[in-house]
Amino acid sequence: MAYKFVDNYRERGARKKLVAHLEGRGISDKKVLEAIGKVPRHFFFDETFWNQAYKDIAFPIGDGQTISQPYTVAYQSELLHIKKGDKVLEIGTGSGYQTCILMELGANVYTIERQESIYRHTIRVLPGMGYNAHFFLGDGSKGIPEHASYDKIIVTAGAPWVPEALLKQLKIGGILVIPVGDENIQKMVTVIRISETDYDRIELDTFRFVPLVGDQAW
Repeated sequence: MAYKFVDNYRERGARKKLVAHLEGRGISDKKVLEAIGKVPRHFFFDETFWNQAYKDIAFPIGDGQTISQPYTVAYQSELLHIKKGDKVLEIGTGSGYQTCILMELGANVYTIERQESIYRHTIRVLPGMGYNAHFFLGDGSKGIPEHASYDKIIVTAGAPWVPEALLKQLKIGGILVIPVGDENIQKMVTVIRISETDYDRIELDTFRFVPLVGDQAW
């Protein structure tokens, strides 16, 4: 894919319309909306498909993966309640769009991707855009224990259950956001760690993600 990092009034105008659309769908966190308005989503698309970049749809990025729908990215980001300086673990780097949103919110992001071709692509593109996260290649279902614990954890693929490894890597008072269900449809789940052994779990709206693959998933 050829990337030209050009962001002009046309793309900025398209992002404003996208932000207004997301507000209309119920996204109310102003910081999340501002982040959506800043990240040039068209940079994640081949130039041939730039006209799709600011539609509220998911889009294929290769290797069976997609760049998530903007509403889904905003929805998960809102649930995390990111504070500046939060140490955030992202399971499933994918295109890196969600990574950029988290960084715009002020997070210190540790992100892991299991597909090597996607990982290699993302570690080249994101720094070129000015987003220098901590990138890892590996099984995201296990988290990144050597850098634990985390204030927030976000999983960007559908899991059959909440992996125990991720729960253990969450700080007390921390928030984990993960879609849980079968390979076709999932419920968004928020888990808050109350103590060393206790967690609060809240099930929310229905979504459809690509499956989370790994030793503690599919």
